[in-house]
Amino acid sequence: MKYLKILVCFIFLSFTFQTKDWDQYLQSSGFVDIRQLDPTIQVHLVYATPHNFMNEKVYTGMTKAWLHPDGANKLLRAQQLLKKENPGYSLLVYDAARPFEVQKKMWQLVRGTKNVYYVANPAKGGGLHNYGMAVDVTIVAENGKPLPMGTSYDFFGEEAHTDNEKALVESGKITKNELQNRLLLRRIMRQAGFTTVTSEWWHFNACSRSAARANYKLIE
Repeated sequence: MKYLKILVCFIFLSFTFQTKDWDQYLQSSGFVDIRQLDPTIQVHLVYATPHNFMNEKVYTGMTKAWLHPDGANKLLRAQQLLKKENPGYSLLVYDAARPFEVQKKMWQLVRGTKNVYYVANPAKGGGLHNYGMAVDVTIVAENGKPLPMGTSYDFFGEEAHTDNEKALVESGKITKNELQNRLLLRRIMRQAGFTTVTSEWWHFNACSRSAARANYKLIE
């Protein structure tokens, strides 16, 4: 009987997680739908599809890109800066706010693999996506195609790193044009108040991890 109760509880929790309406939850929690804030910002939630590095859809019940208002306003500013400089360009969001439950699932999927370095460990509090204060983004041209950045989104390797790009160009691993596109993206995002990481050209933080833990609520 004891094991039967445990099994029933596990099934119930699994079902609850799979069917939770994260869009509704995030909206009711005060998060901002990026497209509602500015419909010119493009969104393609990669983790709402199976076409990602985990080969599994991990966003169920979430169809929109959400950010905390503080992060959303910075992204809006970045889009405005980009449009002012290049009217035909637009930001394209691959990932934004990420529920902590999803973070746990992603961690389980990458544990024991070479990709574990690129997923924040939930046992250590997760990452800024889990506060709605980080965004994964690129730039698309007027034809809707992403500008070449040297690698695809979620390419885990040195070609995606930003701390030695001159050497990447010199060795032919990325082109000068791809580097210029990265520099444009970073400049726009930094001017809007974001900071960068060295391992992913697409990832930008709206605050530090310590500031997030002190001032923002984890998305659970």
